[in-house]
Amino acid sequence: MSAAWTPCERMLRACRGERVDRPPVWLMRQAGRYLPEYRALRERASFLESCRDPDLAAEISLQPWRRFGVDAVVIFSDILLPLGGLGLDLAFQPGPVVANPIRAAADLERLAGSAAEAMAPTAEAIRRARQALGPDVPVIGFAGAPWTLAAYATEERLSRDLDALVSMTWREPALADRLLSRMAEISAETLTAQIAAGAHVLQLFDTWAGVLSVERWRAFAGSALQRTLALLPARRPPLIVYARGAGHLLEELAGLGVEVVSLDWRTDLAEAAERVGARVSLQGNLDPAALFAPPERIRAEARRLVDAGRKARGHVANLGHGVTQHTPLEGVAAFVTAVQESAS
Repeated sequence: MSAAWTPCERMLRACRGERVDRPPVWLMRQAGRYLPEYRALRERASFLESCRDPDLAAEISLQPWRRFGVDAVVIFSDILLPLGGLGLDLAFQPGPVVANPIRAAADLERLAGSAAEAMAPTAEAIRRARQALGPDVPVIGFAGAPWTLAAYATEERLSRDLDALVSMTWREPALADRLLSRMAEISAETLTAQIAAGAHVLQLFDTWAGVLSVERWRAFAGSALQRTLALLPARRPPLIVYARGAGHLLEELAGLGVEVVSLDWRTDLAEAAERVGARVSLQGNLDPAALFAPPERIRAEARRLVDAGRKARGHVANLGHGVTQHTPLEGVAAFVTAVQESAS
């Protein structure tokens, strides 16, 4: 049965909630610092230089596919790249630092223009990855959701509680709405460029949406996300939305009209499947720290995850957040292999 679908077909079918033999498996932040081959390349170029060089970005994207045989290749990039091309002074030290954050209405003028030039290297990296992989392996593109983009844009170094953005929503809600509306346009433009380049699946990272109550999510982050979705082409690839610490927003996220909601590790997968029913497929959601366990424990956790995912409309196996820097290679290998051997 496992030969019935290519990895690309399996991924698309799982996203749409169609029958598959097993869940496809990939990992958020699967290309990164835990890989020795990535560290070797980074000796030649900085993080931003690597993102902005299509050859390097494509090569880094392919590294975990070559090593682990994951079912999908997520393109190496960063959600803040389009903002760096629109007048924000962006650096990574190693985390993102914005030297000229958005604080007032006049600052919004810096966000005028198109993100196309900043996204051109990522779009070209998608084309090169697709050429290297052929038609059978899906390439995943991604963007930051408006709320999360705004969170980074309003502080020099992002605070845990998003002090600048959250206070803006209370003090100057009209300004917050204008900022989020512009971020929605940037997010849509970022995704549209990747659609045109041939991405098979897209993921929107709303990493910081979980700080909001349901009511305030609807008023700010949710309405901006809906604007992003409305701006995308009618014929678009499947879309995944991920929000960390947002179990209380699950039903809201499932009602957006996306194909997949990605869960963090604190939400029970089987319970989430019952809550959303047939509205969306689910992605996730192994605790990234579990990859430090002995391989047999990881394999057991992977089997448990696959069993829980059978209750969902469709299931894409993944972590509940990105791979961390010191994750053992054998931990990643054990998880990927266990999911791939779970075909029924």
